[in-house]
Amino acid sequence: MQSNFKNRFNYKVTSSAYFVVIFGLLISFLIGWQLGHRDYKLQWENYRPKVNLSNQQPPKSEYNIDFKLFWDTWDLVSREYVDKKAVDPQKMYYGAIKGMVDALGDPYTVFLPPDAQKSTKEELGGSFEGVGIQLGFNKEKRLVVIAPLTGTPADRAGVKAGDLIIKIEDKDTTGMSLPEAVNLIRGRKGTKVNLEMYADGDDKTKDVALTRDTIIVKSVEHKAVETPSGKKVAHLKLSRFGEKTNSEWNQSVSSALSDGVSGIVLDLRNNPGGFLDGAVYIGSEFIDQGDIVLQENAQGERRGYKVNRTGKLLNLPVVVLVNKGSASASEIVAGAIQDYKRGKLVGTQSFGKGTIQESQDLPGGTGVHITTAKWLTPNGNWVHDSGLTPDIKVEAGDDPAKDLQLEKALELFGL
Repeated sequence: MQSNFKNRFNYKVTSSAYFVVIFGLLISFLIGWQLGHRDYKLQWENYRPKVNLSNQQPPKSEYNIDFKLFWDTWDLVSREYVDKKAVDPQKMYYGAIKGMVDALGDPYTVFLPPDAQKSTKEELGGSFEGVGIQLGFNKEKRLVVIAPLTGTPADRAGVKAGDLIIKIEDKDTTGMSLPEAVNLIRGRKGTKVNLEMYADGDDKTKDVALTRDTIIVKSVEHKAVETPSGKKVAHLKLSRFGEKTNSEWNQSVSSALSDGVSGIVLDLRNNPGGFLDGAVYIGSEFIDQGDIVLQENAQGERRGYKVNRTGKLLNLPVVVLVNKGSASASEIVAGAIQDYKRGKLVGTQSFGKGTIQESQDLPGGTGVHITTAKWLTPNGNWVHDSGLTPDIKVEAGDDPAKDLQLEKALELFGL
């Protein structure tokens, strides 16, 4: 068979010919590999994201960190990752910063890319497009509803303070940051977002479909109400501590006083907080002197934020309504009123957020929220994770037509 094959092709192979053939193939392979590899390297150099290498040196600090590993990993991932369209240097850059901040393990210390930074400022400004949910974290660092805003899609769908958000669309919220969650839930008016939620006491999760709308948040609402004994009191509903809160508060207080009220129900239910200086401003309306809140830094040093003005409601009796949706700045106000025995707290245990975040604008429309301190009530109580305990505990009840907590507050003015 072998002889016939050779004869058919008139081809004679010798040992030297084998060597020439193999050597030629090897040379061809090496040349081809070099050219191909060079072509690949040229393609990579043309593709490689532009990075300002002059900024690769870490700033001088007490930490001796060699950033070579970071840049080596950046180059390796950018060069080797199979889907070049997914190699977005801007996203990688923001992701690296986010990972650095997330490594602190504090869900309230977060890096905000431009979209998240914009959303945060819009919310504090009082208007945004979304579903009307204030978000936070529980003790297990699971994403939780602090409060639904009154009259919003979330409120109309029956979302309650304390409900856990397990998934947003198909994304598990475990380990998700607050800005990420907000960015996923918010969106253009008229579009839908699907949430998988779990309410305390339920045996399984439920799916909630919400249609986004324009959310206009008025910080303060008020109305005159009558107590069982016939007294007229002002029901001041404070829903947040935002940019317009102080001016809206002043208008409501002036209007309430012109109605000739003899008492105040300060309603802080489902108030997730906001600006610290807003809490001091509102607290100063009811307390004539002393600290509204104490701030404690990492070294354990305490600084008091004192009453900063003469309030108009110093001499009127006050009852404060709180629930599990009362958090942060609203707990500061309620805690000060309780500590000074200025009024009674009625309702259920508050949320328990006892840390202070500073907001910093960064280049490119980004920002960062950093937990810089704890806050404590004037008596030195830290309510983080535990919350404020009401003087009179009253559950909300199952009948939405009856406000049992408000009814109890009104009864106290007749005692």
